[in-house]
Amino acid sequence: MSRDDLQSLKAGVAEWRLKLATCIEGKVAQRFIVTVILVNAVVLGLETDAELMEGLGPLLHGLDLVCLLIFVVEILVKLVAYRIRFWCSGWNVFDFVVVAIALLPGAGPLAVLRVLRVFRLLRLLTVLPQLRRVVAAFLKAIPGLGGVMTVMAVFFYVAAVLTTSLFADDFPDWFGSIGKSLYSLFQIMTLESWSMGIVRPVMEVHPWAWLVFVPFIVIATFTILNLFIGVIVSTMQELSLLPESDDQDTLLILARIEEDLAALRQQVEKGK
Repeated sequence: MSRDDLQSLKAGVAEWRLKLATCIEGKVAQRFIVTVILVNAVVLGLETDAELMEGLGPLLHGLDLVCLLIFVVEILVKLVAYRIRFWCSGWNVFDFVVVAIALLPGAGPLAVLRVLRVFRLLRLLTVLPQLRRVVAAFLKAIPGLGGVMTVMAVFFYVAAVLTTSLFADDFPDWFGSIGKSLYSLFQIMTLESWSMGIVRPVMEVHPWAWLVFVPFIVIATFTILNLFIGVIVSTMQELSLLPESDDQDTLLILARIEEDLAALRQQVEKGK
């Protein structure tokens, strides 16, 4: 969130809001938030232990509330510092939604959503620049992944129709319909019990069945799945070649210069 939000602090921003933004986006504050997130992760994990909750339940609930309070204060500080520009950053919106979910009442129809408070741990993605870069690479790779998924969908459908036509009568549980064939083929693609669980029993009835399944594994597992990895790696390499522009100090200086220029402009207009 650093550079986009700090660049949005233009000439009309008050000095105290600029200082507030500098403080909340500083390294000390960010490290503190990371520490709180990690502590909250440990607390949420311990709360799943029923025996531990019998003895340390109040303490763990208290720590969870303290962590939540810190997150709320952080969001409020950012809202004060950035005001309407707070919503211009997708990372800010994500943080707000995650924290808001944790504020839902523990009883009533919305109580089930309290389980989603574990998503607070995903705030590490918004705090650490390295993780933000990985997420950005994944999002940028989605169009390319869409093409690979289309190829996989067509290939899976053709294979499902073929296996249903060939093996439905003898193995209705695995290939009795297109849906069952798709599920069985997905299991084969993941190599989870594909040999002893599906392929060998089929080959006992149809010895030539390997002519169907072996090419399927080679294409689906070793070719198409590697295309997913290739697209993401290629996108991350492209992003790594882009110049780093995450220098907050420079952005703050530019924001102050813009503020000073606006003040000088107002003085000149008054002088006229």
